[in-house]
Amino acid sequence: MKITFLGAARTVTGSKHLVQTEGYNLLLDCGFYQGDKKESDRLNRELPFRAEDIDAVILTHAHLDHCGTLPVLVKQGFKGRIYCTPATAEIARLILLNSASIQKTDSDYYNAHVSGREPVAPIYTAEDVEKAVKHFEAVPYSNPGNVWKTINANIRFKFYEAGHILGSAAVLLEIKEKGSVKNVAYSGDLGRADLPILRSPEFIQESVSTLLMECTYGSRIHRPVEVVCDELKDIINEAVKTKSRIIVPAFSLGRIQELIYVLHNLSRKKSIPALPIYVDSPLADEITRVFTRYTDYFDEQFWNDFGNDGDSPFSFVNLINVRSVEESKALNNQNIPFMVIAASGMCEGGRILHHLKRNIGDPNNIILITGFQAENTLGRRILEGVSPIKIYGNFYDVRAKVIALNELSAHADQKDLLEYAGKTEGLKNLVLVHNELPQAAAFKKIAEAAYPQLSISIPELGQSIEI
Repeated sequence: MKITFLGAARTVTGSKHLVQTEGYNLLLDCGFYQGDKKESDRLNRELPFRAEDIDAVILTHAHLDHCGTLPVLVKQGFKGRIYCTPATAEIARLILLNSASIQKTDSDYYNAHVSGREPVAPIYTAEDVEKAVKHFEAVPYSNPGNVWKTINANIRFKFYEAGHILGSAAVLLEIKEKGSVKNVAYSGDLGRADLPILRSPEFIQESVSTLLMECTYGSRIHRPVEVVCDELKDIINEAVKTKSRIIVPAFSLGRIQELIYVLHNLSRKKSIPALPIYVDSPLADEITRVFTRYTDYFDEQFWNDFGNDGDSPFSFVNLINVRSVEESKALNNQNIPFMVIAASGMCEGGRILHHLKRNIGDPNNIILITGFQAENTLGRRILEGVSPIKIYGNFYDVRAKVIALNELSAHADQKDLLEYAGKTEGLKNLVLVHNELPQAAAFKKIAEAAYPQLSISIPELGQSIEI
């Protein structure tokens, strides 16, 4: 068996891992690259394999960096099934349609405003997305019922709760090859215990020889969520006093729902004043509706907070969902303090760019970063203090206060990752993916000390390993 790392190898974007066994090609995730625009565009248009050679895909979750090039795969000749959990099947369609819409808007803007160059076409269209989702096959989590899904006579798999976002899954593969059986696991993106809404990650209940494990925060220990709730409370109270605007880039899937949950709790405890809180993401609104159909995925804390009184965690009196572009533009004409939460989470597109343009130059305003910012993204540049920054071809000085609250990150930290690897029975080979090299190298050193029996590697992009 050969595994080739074609994305999310020493980077946190573009997840694609190709498993080849006895003539069968199984792709784990098929994600979008995000970052340097020219390079990302090339990588997203040109798959690193022939699409018709891929027999099946297992999709761990619906974030764009894991599902975003599925329409390209199908458009270029893929004929097989795309296996994912039921919630992922619903949400991935919304994410991909939104991606197609953004590509069309961006290409139309570019073609209208940049002369003397070849017109730019979207990487894929809404029609391409609808063709791709016809290949989805929903598979439930393995427990209860210890459910295996058979792909062919030699390959079957199980899904385990990954606790990262709604519907996210870790994958256990059982592969028969040359008369022997090998168990290989892929974590997808791992969440954290005790985050709002979702159940904690589930440990794999089978012996595993090789584990492909994400390592986004391999050198970081997250503070408790309670700490970030207190800090968020202080930020909002201070913003009301100083009549500041709080601009929050956030992922429409996962982060926005968590923020709404936390803000609702703070609001009903009267820990924050009733300033207007705008969710400027029609996509987030649609995804939140999906959340309400999967309450069986929610954890005990959700039921303690909201399950007994019938109160929805995703709506409260001063929360306003913004739908139209006109409403979005009008927000910044107000002379009152407010918070606006908008996509994208790494400031790489969407309505957040317009709010940044209008507000990042005012030292009285706050840019609140609530999640990981990949290399070469606008969010990373803002976080690192780069000024001026470029938005839609124009430069803007960064005078607003930039605050990072990473404790709401849906990614496991160093302690969580060590525990996950340590509780994987029979593990011999630990392969670190979905990371930037400094994070992975720091984790590798600590993991080698904790588990000296393991062989730990950090593959480069395009590298293959034999199992």
